[in-house]
Amino acid sequence: MTPQPSSRNLALDVLRGMTVCFMIIVNSPGSGATPFAPLEHAAWHGFTPTDLVFPSFLFVVGNAMAFAMRKFSGLSNGQVVWKILKRSAIIFLLGYLLYWFPFFRPSESGGWELSPISHTRILGVLQRIGICYGIAALMTWYLPKRMVWILSAVFLLGYWAMLYLGGDYSLQGNAALKLDLKILGANHLYHGEGIAFDPEGLLSTIPSVVNVIIGYYVGVFVRDKGNSYEAVARLMIAGACMVAIAYFWNYLFPINKKLWTSPFVLYTCGLSSMILGSLIYMIDIGGKKSWTSFFEVFGKNPLFIYLLSELMLILFWTFQAGKDQSVYQWLNANIFQRIAPGSFGSLLFALSVMLTCWLAGWFMDRRKIYVRV
Repeated sequence: MTPQPSSRNLALDVLRGMTVCFMIIVNSPGSGATPFAPLEHAAWHGFTPTDLVFPSFLFVVGNAMAFAMRKFSGLSNGQVVWKILKRSAIIFLLGYLLYWFPFFRPSESGGWELSPISHTRILGVLQRIGICYGIAALMTWYLPKRMVWILSAVFLLGYWAMLYLGGDYSLQGNAALKLDLKILGANHLYHGEGIAFDPEGLLSTIPSVVNVIIGYYVGVFVRDKGNSYEAVARLMIAGACMVAIAYFWNYLFPINKKLWTSPFVLYTCGLSSMILGSLIYMIDIGGKKSWTSFFEVFGKNPLFIYLLSELMLILFWTFQAGKDQSVYQWLNANIFQRIAPGSFGSLLFALSVMLTCWLAGWFMDRRKIYVRV
């Protein structure tokens, strides 16, 4: 999914690594206590630092495309389409299998039974990445730049119109939920909001494609303009403009991660652009690179490390450590909440999961093992 990192693109590699690192932390809160507020998603409308993580992942997927797609030069149209669609399908399938894993569940008789496909979530994080990558890659490779930007505006404005005309902006009344229920059915949706509602649903995937497209053109800009004061200034200005537009648009169309609203796209891309500009200034212009190796480990094997973190958590929740207590709950109740009760214990568990995954990534990096699709 990403090219092998090089020192020339160190800031992009670090941004990718930071994104994966914090994605693991926010996805791994310890049980038995409420996490610190910045490590939780906004309940509905609004924004927290955690809400930046997933859109930043899509943004860095676009960054990587700007370098990886140069390898398509010289290939036939059929070969290019095959490479893009194959990569998209593999990422989608990995996401689907992740939600079905470990493919069995406790039965009423006390044993185990096969988890029914009829109740497996179809869409999700990796599935959205696969779809958005495929659409964005085909658009940026085959269409003129002007047409890509026009379609991006159509995606954002059209999505606004569909939500406005198809219902309201509430959890139970939005058009995105209505479409998912009609096409996918409640059993195939996420149920973490108290009802069947998928924050990575069909309709909200349309604006999320723009996160990848903006990330792609930012990556092209960094690739072509180099790491200069002018590049940093233009990234910061562009980022600030996107944030400002999102801020005022929010009065008409609220910033909402779970609906992935259009101002949410601009807000997160603006923040990601400014963060990238800051990293270029610090790392490539300022020469402060001593701290980057930690995040480079995540950036070199992002897909593998993310999958490893999710598989760990699924297994911790699946297997029992006592009566009516999963391994996940036992670890937190008997170790982390005893060491640091409350939110600190929750954070300590998340950091432990993150560091475990980092060690696996460090081991692979030492042996030059890089998993790509």
